Amino acid sequence: MATNLKKRDIKYINKNFSELRQSLVDYTKTYFPTTYNDFSPSSPGMMFMEMASYVGDVLSFYLDNQVQENFLQFARQSNNLYELAYMFGYKPNVTQVATVDIDLYQQLPATSSGANLVPDFNYSLFVSPNAVVASNVDTSNQFLIEDPVDFSVSSSSDPTEVSVYSVDGGGNPVYFLLKKTRKAISSTINTTTFSFTNPESFSTVNINDENIVGILDITDSDGNVWYEVDHLAQETVFNSIKNTNVNDPNLSSGDTPYLLKLKQVQRRFTTRFTSTGSLQIQFGAGKVADNDEEIIPNPNNVGLGLPFEKDKLNTAYSPTNFIFTKTYGIAPSNTTLTVRYLTGGGVNANVDSNLLTSLTADIEFLNSNLNNTTAQTIFDSIEVNNPIAADGGGDGDTIQEIRENAMANFSSQLRNVTQDDYLVRTLSMPAKYGVVSKAYIEPTKVKAISSGESNSILDLYVLSYNSDKQLITPSTALKQNISTYLSQYRMINDAVNLRDAFIINIGVNFDIIVLPEYNNNQVLANCITALQNYFNIDNWSINQPIVLRDIYVLLDQIEGVQTVKTIDIVNKVGENIGYSKYAYDMSAAKVNNVIYPSLDPSIFEVKFPNTDIQGRVVPL
Repeated sequence: MATNLKKRDIKYINKNFSELRQSLVDYTKTYFPTTYNDFSPSSPGMMFMEMASYVGDVLSFYLDNQVQENFLQFARQSNNLYELAYMFGYKPNVTQVATVDIDLYQQLPATSSGANLVPDFNYSLFVSPNAVVASNVDTSNQFLIEDPVDFSVSSSSDPTEVSVYSVDGGGNPVYFLLKKTRKAISSTINTTTFSFTNPESFSTVNINDENIVGILDITDSDGNVWYEVDHLAQETVFNSIKNTNVNDPNLSSGDTPYLLKLKQVQRRFTTRFTSTGSLQIQFGAGKVADNDEEIIPNPNNVGLGLPFEKDKLNTAYSPTNFIFTKTYGIAPSNTTLTVRYLTGGGVNANVDSNLLTSLTADIEFLNSNLNNTTAQTIFDSIEVNNPIAADGGGDGDTIQEIRENAMANFSSQLRNVTQDDYLVRTLSMPAKYGVVSKAYIEPTKVKAISSGESNSILDLYVLSYNSDKQLITPSTALKQNISTYLSQYRMINDAVNLRDAFIINIGVNFDIIVLPEYNNNQVLANCITALQNYFNIDNWSINQPIVLRDIYVLLDQIEGVQTVKTIDIVNKVGENIGYSKYAYDMSAAKVNNVIYPSLDPSIFEVKFPNTDIQGRVVPL
């Protein structure tokens, strides 16, 4: 009997009801021709065959469905997609916040400075972080300005525009108007609390609310701050400290308000959204006594061996965390956590321009001993507005967006893989750590690589702005912040050298012929203005050449210009007169009406556009 069973033809490719039913009928006809031959729909044998086919069809469906739900590109159930996305390292969004530029204004009284009347910055206001702006018509749409606003400070990264607000009968300024601009997001701050008694490993709590954007901060009843990390094994977070002479006398500088440091933290948590839109917060497994903060890398835990493993050849080391611990942070115990989180976003958050005119914030003067009447006038003068409409608000990620974003996130894993990755990551460093205005990256030249040195070395050339938006070499503090910032995203076998790009200051001299019916001075002024816009440093990058043909075309398009006779680009050099110290042979660098930068990464800059661009009207 066993031998006969092995020879029987069993079909494994049939999966739906009709195919399974037909296979059972054929099987019975083939191997039991005399035992059973009633295949009418109402026969008992067909009843059992159809019941078996029904069960087989259902099992096949669920088997296919389970296999399908294991693959990110095919899964359809939202809860499975969320789990797969987290497995790929992507956190889905349940809402999309709108963003908008908010202009903040305040008046300043005029004060004498020699023979001139200037703004009295003693009356400067300070607007606290997390200020709320809203519409007086519809208060449901609230926008949050996360950064503080200090009207007394002006820099390339945080400029303060000053204009005359009112004058007396003699035309002398009485009040000046200050203007600052901040980014705001369509969010509202909400607060909830969670109490903990005995420590519990990997304890979780859920925030059930609509349109949750994320966690703003968490503090416990003892005043300790808890830090959000991407995963609980991540021990270090970015930490900001004021760049003052007290904190670091060697790095204090005006272009870097804060120093970026890496800080090891015990109190940490991670968050994840569920498919229902709620936000789950998870904490670590250790106790406060399990202090793993001050671990110095040594051969016992790096390189030669690990305390909890005998074999370290297959251990994966991360450049962000090569110190292995078992605690994954501590679990909260005998405390109450106060959680502030943000909600908002959606399509309705895309408000029109000039609607956000109400400000709610803690506002104070930075100086004391002010005239009470004048101080009250200044305090009441602060106004806000959104000159352009808010955009970007929308619903959370769709099913397809979760798939695509998760797969894209998995391929990069926030690591800098290509040269452009390093470039974009450098330019994305938060402004409070210093502003990288220009950046360029290239592999280190072969002749600069020492014997035995890795060839995976990149040279990152950077420049910054001064308060007048002129190019300068970055300070040591800014370079250190860049190095610290990139260290968390750098591939473990990459090396990045920070270098100063070369600044080549230039001037532009041109001659034009004006049509007879046009005013020479007006046409000339229009040409100079066009060139000032063309050579605006925001439009130029490192290693960008000067194409003279484009300048000729630009001037030819100015109304009233008949002919552009000559355009001459000259080098401006000399630190004693305010220019770069680097001289450059412009004529030697000119090939086919294109002036090329040097082989060493450099950038052309018109440093003083009001005086370095000069033109003449000449006759035919």
